[in-house]
Amino acid sequence: MEESIVLSAKDLDLYYGENQALKKINMDIPERQVTALIGPSGCGKSTFLKTLDRMNDLVQGVRIEGSVLYRGQDIYSPKLDVTWLRRQIGMVFQKPNPFPMSIYDNIAYGPRTHGIRNRKQLDEIVERSLRGAAIWEEVKDRLKKPALSLSGGQQQRICIARALAVEPDVLLMDEATSALDPISTTKIEDLISELKQTYTIVIVTHNMQQATRVSDKCAFFLLGQLVEFGDTAQLFSMPKDKRTEDYITGRFG
Repeated sequence: MEESIVLSAKDLDLYYGENQALKKINMDIPERQVTALIGPSGCGKSTFLKTLDRMNDLVQGVRIEGSVLYRGQDIYSPKLDVTWLRRQIGMVFQKPNPFPMSIYDNIAYGPRTHGIRNRKQLDEIVERSLRGAAIWEEVKDRLKKPALSLSGGQQQRICIARALAVEPDVLLMDEATSALDPISTTKIEDLISELKQTYTIVIVTHNMQQATRVSDKCAFFLLGQLVEFGDTAQLFSMPKDKRTEDYITGRFG
């Protein structure tokens, strides 16, 4: 079956001032699959993730060459509306970062900024998003309580629900479980497997077991280069590049 490509990087270079953080990255990210980005700290995987929704725009001195296409559109084109892009491509960060407001208002925040004011409609979006993030049953009786009163694992699922509330097409997750305990991590991994039925997901993870458990495709980054990219099972069982093999067998990293 022909894979439909949602995001495509072509000869992507990224510089922070003089320092080149990404070198000629070429990668096609398929629809409704989980693509994991792995590699040692500082290898460029989070930087690459942030190029996909232009989060690097917020960093001074960043220069990008090459292109990133989202469903065929060049996301670095001056004509592109970045607000529209970030609605299509949601982001969940490493540390849970709910807004200092109620659980309900956290989820309703995005839809409200896009002009939805109808209470019934907001109620439906909040419930659907919390169900989508597998946390509805835990919080449905305390929607007016501060989101910051929840545990770390719950807060992270609130952040996922908040991202889902604007009905994105793609979900980016930057080490979304690294600050969580094992039980919360398992919940989020199960959730990722559910969500890929509907969304295209790209995760950055330090945890290679996690990459093998949840991802369909895997990309190994090293020193700003994409060393190897392919089906996760194949990359872990029969890596094509010696550097990939050394990393996944724990010889470095």
